[in-house]
Amino acid sequence: MASTTADGAKTATAQGNGAAAAGGAQIGALPADAISYEDLYRRWEHGNWSAMDLDFSEDAKQWRERFTEFERTAALWNYALFFWGEDAVADNLSPYIDAAPLEVQKYFLTTQQVDEARHAVFFKRFMNEVCGIGDGTPASGLNAIKPQLSPGFVKIFERLDSMADELRKDHSRPKLAAAVTLYHIIIEATMAQPGQHMICSYLEQRDALPAFRAGMENIAADEQRHIGFGVKLISDLAREDPRVPAAVAGLLREVMPYLAQVMMPPGWDERYITCFGYDFETISVEAATSMRTKLRSAGLPMEDLPGPPILPEGLSIEEMSRRGRQLAQAGVIGVRQGPTKRDPETLELLFDTIRRQVNPRHGLRKPTTLQWEFTDTDIPSWYLVIDNGSSHVGQGSAAAPDVRMRVGYQDFVDIIGNRLNPMKAIATGRLRPRGNPLVLGKMGRIFPRD
Repeated sequence: MASTTADGAKTATAQGNGAAAAGGAQIGALPADAISYEDLYRRWEHGNWSAMDLDFSEDAKQWRERFTEFERTAALWNYALFFWGEDAVADNLSPYIDAAPLEVQKYFLTTQQVDEARHAVFFKRFMNEVCGIGDGTPASGLNAIKPQLSPGFVKIFERLDSMADELRKDHSRPKLAAAVTLYHIIIEATMAQPGQHMICSYLEQRDALPAFRAGMENIAADEQRHIGFGVKLISDLAREDPRVPAAVAGLLREVMPYLAQVMMPPGWDERYITCFGYDFETISVEAATSMRTKLRSAGLPMEDLPGPPILPEGLSIEEMSRRGRQLAQAGVIGVRQGPTKRDPETLELLFDTIRRQVNPRHGLRKPTTLQWEFTDTDIPSWYLVIDNGSSHVGQGSAAAPDVRMRVGYQDFVDIIGNRLNPMKAIATGRLRPRGNPLVLGKMGRIFPRD
């Protein structure tokens, strides 16, 4: 039996399964082990369908007669995300095929690329034949819907583009695991799947758009198969390479701030969702639950991944989803569209979030106080006390802070939101820290950026 230790090598003994278990997860112990690559391929053969055979004539009639003008506007915004996303993932899948270490993985990924192209054709046809968007070519349709894309959606798909470029150069298991986490866990399971459920649900309740509904149900079945593959693949990769969990964690920390802005309609107008019987919280809770479930099924539960906390600790999924949206709306996380809010509620939420994301492995040997002194006259000082792995924050001046940091409020928030590098801020005088040099030297461990 041929075998080699090189990344990307084909190993006959590992065909269809992972190698030695990592983190104590024995083969057969995880939900992902119930899936085989061969079965996933078989499901693809049995589930094939045609995007070109759907008849949209009744859909076009119902679109004009049964949807209000605002419902058409809201639906188009949502469908635009899917059309752009399907085209983008079809374009970016080739390096995944090249990087997959096993032939059975490559075979399935090839079927997935066919699926994604079919989904893009489906949305292109609907947009043109039902909604009158574009001239019938993919390029014209994509150009027409580009202004509809939300800021978080754009950032995550820009990351997908750069990830594909990185994967072309680096076929290692950690890089492939990060790429699969982005594609299959974030884009498909966290972003797309809840949106598919919403669309299929309200179209079924209204008994509307029969061809579009049939296509969406087929797409949902395809995506479920893709997600199952992604869960199995990162599970197997983690067994084969102990560096994989850190790679998965790093990717999650990188994209998490943008997720709250994916389902961000124009002006944060929730009517774009409520007109179809849903709300922000329902969508975001389903998304967060899906992400956590898929990672756990792969043997990589989010709370056990290496490094600092990926999300604020001690909050329920509902509280975390609500907090993420509030911080995005305030301009703290994600893509900032104007000055960050500076009202007392935003400040309290901001500093409580900072408190919850202190790295418990900070290396401090005694209680330590950090003080932020803002150059803005309307922003009060705040402090953070880190004590035996726990921490608390307060407004005002601490009695004897170990470190003082003088900074403008917007620069401070941009550092927190990963829009401004703290070392650049120090070099340009926008952040002026002073105090205990031992504590200053550990700031990168207290608030690690990856």
